[in-house]
Amino acid sequence: MKLLILLALCAPAFAADSGARLVATCAACHGSNGAGQGPTLPVLAGQPNDKLLASLRAFKAGTRAATVMTQIAKGYSDAQLVEIAAFLSVAPK
Repeated sequence: MKLLILLALCAPAFAADSGARLVATCAACHGSNGAGQGPTLPVLAGQPNDKLLASLRAFKAGTRAATVMTQIAKGYSDAQLVEIAAFLSVAPK
């Protein structure tokens, strides 16, 4: 019972840590934590969760035009896309 309580209390921290690791791969183009890296690509940090997730899913499905994002998004599971969007939506700009 104590283990279940401990896991329930720590789950948000584990999810945030996982989101941070997944988003680290985006830094080369979108800057650290999606905070931006110049005018060419959009700032992802602080965008609405549903907008981010819809974009990621559209890239993965190939229904949104992109140069490399379609290939990148296909490398993530649906659960990982949810984690990425959740992390970016609360990341500081």
